[in-house]
Amino acid sequence: MTAQFPASAAFRPDIEGLRGLAVAGVIAFHFGLTALPGGFAGVDIFFVISGYLITRHLVNEISETGRLDLWRFYARRARRLLPAALFVILATLVAGAFILSPEEQSLYSKGAMFASAYMINLWLIRWSFDYFASDAANNPFIHFWSLSVEEQFYLAWPALLMLAAWLRPGKRAVILVIGLAGLVSFAVCAWLTTVAQPWAFYFSPLRAWEFAAGGLATLVPAAALRERRGLSAAMASAGLALIAIAYLSFSEDAPFPGLLALVPVAGTVLMLLAGAAGARNGLSAVLALPPLQWVGKLSYSLYLWHWPVIVYAGMLTADLSTAQRLFCLALTLALSAFTYLFIENPIRRNGWLMANAARALVPAVLLTGTGVVAAYANARLAVHDLDPEQRVIAESAARPSTARARNGCVLDYETVTPKPCVFGAKDAPRTIALFGDSHADHWSTPLIEAAEKKDYRVVTWLKSSCRASRLTIWATKLKRDYTECDEWREQSIREIIAMRPALVVISEIALSSSRKMSEGMDEPESQDADWKVGLRSTLETFSKAGLKVAFIRDVPFNDEHVDTCVARALWRGETPSLCDQTRAYAANDGMAAVERDIVQSVPGAFYVDLTSQFCDQTTCHVFINGKLAFRDRHHLATPFAESLEPVVEKTVLREMGS
Repeated sequence: MTAQFPASAAFRPDIEGLRGLAVAGVIAFHFGLTALPGGFAGVDIFFVISGYLITRHLVNEISETGRLDLWRFYARRARRLLPAALFVILATLVAGAFILSPEEQSLYSKGAMFASAYMINLWLIRWSFDYFASDAANNPFIHFWSLSVEEQFYLAWPALLMLAAWLRPGKRAVILVIGLAGLVSFAVCAWLTTVAQPWAFYFSPLRAWEFAAGGLATLVPAAALRERRGLSAAMASAGLALIAIAYLSFSEDAPFPGLLALVPVAGTVLMLLAGAAGARNGLSAVLALPPLQWVGKLSYSLYLWHWPVIVYAGMLTADLSTAQRLFCLALTLALSAFTYLFIENPIRRNGWLMANAARALVPAVLLTGTGVVAAYANARLAVHDLDPEQRVIAESAARPSTARARNGCVLDYETVTPKPCVFGAKDAPRTIALFGDSHADHWSTPLIEAAEKKDYRVVTWLKSSCRASRLTIWATKLKRDYTECDEWREQSIREIIAMRPALVVISEIALSSSRKMSEGMDEPESQDADWKVGLRSTLETFSKAGLKVAFIRDVPFNDEHVDTCVARALWRGETPSLCDQTRAYAANDGMAAVERDIVQSVPGAFYVDLTSQFCDQTTCHVFINGKLAFRDRHHLATPFAESLEPVVEKTVLREMGS
């Protein structure tokens, strides 16, 4: 091969500084220390840098030798990445034994197992975990998703570059192959961000375009840029501005990655090109500052440690103060420095391991196996001979409602066509319709039981996160307006009216509870007024059709997952009352008063308030009469819901007569 590619460059302080900028954004976002709502885009900076460096190295080797020594390539990656990662994984598992409940240990150990094998991103897709969801915030291994994506990139990228060299030696074929792969990856990523965001976020082929962007940047002739100093300086300024825009204006509620990821990716590419051109200005001086260089040097260890530190700290102390967060930052720095100085760097630079690829790869396989086996064993041992109280909590949280236990009765986000489910005899003399979101669903257990005692039947119209009130909402999971809900709601209302039930039972998540789940997200100023109009519209539609409606007030809202909180409290020998909430926070009394007035103003509608089953005048309880009341923050645990059958029969079915 005679084609000339960019020569391998010496150490680039601008790249080290970019690493520091990237990890600083991620840590600031997760620690909540600065107003950087888009700090998570630091991961995208890492992806571009990786694509840039790996492509430069591989293309140069192909150009000089006509081949790739894959064993040596993977040996370098193994020395660099595996030891520190395994050390953090094992340390996190050990710490979790003292902090997490047994069920949590078992669940998150499975995450550690997949993290050890660099496949946790696929596990997260399998379970449809949202990176920004509240339950994800408790997973101490979730941040390994990006490392898994990188490792999978390292497996596929050399083969792609060898294909380019085989097709046609020279830069043009490499540009064509990388460009085509990146374009396809980006197009599918942008599309799936709007329809199946977890796939776009976690699936490595759909993040390949970010690595490809870095790869293409390394093929730009640096000499041409050096001749135009003004251009390279402008590129550096524009690149930093784009990264700043991402850090300052993005939020976890935005449809990401998709088109938005172009901003930090383009910014990083511009800064890499400016650095390759040898741009010398104030920005290059900032990136070369010793503190940023030091953070960049520790960036890998910092990324590994920061998440388990802040997650465990949040579990031990609710509502961390600024001082406590700063202590967590200091602890992260200390652990990272130790890991870098005594594990990461010594093994990476070890002469014996560097002498032969097999000397690094054989231990790498053993280390990976050790992590997988240790995590798997911990997952099994954590729930072996489980304490009876812990078992009851786990079973209570896991048991589905009566409606949800029947497959397909609670529709997913994407489904529009209603699927009514019938419980009870088809020829029952009277029918009750249950209509609403998952907060209607959790009443299905006591309602169906009460109805069957009277020989009634219950027909359900239920859809995830879709309230009965005529209100278009933003679906965080879909990152867009929930139009499927609007279509489903109207079809369901028509079907219910056509069926002519003796009673329509409605319940939905309180608007104030929805806001607590999406704190920081901008809500339309008119939402309260729109909700009032939408609730009244739904009720009046049924009323005008001559149907009676029972509206059940929503249950209290908790500031953390109740099953987890109670399990941890019992695991530490503490009382479950530590998880109780103040009524002022949990009960949503103000919103309920408005709701009650609307319901009672509609002919044929009546309001059912069961808050006294959970709350006294000052406190809302989560462990009642020896039962777990909630399976998460705001859904009833089914065994407790079952115990409410007598009161549901007395209050909800009262208007139906005999």
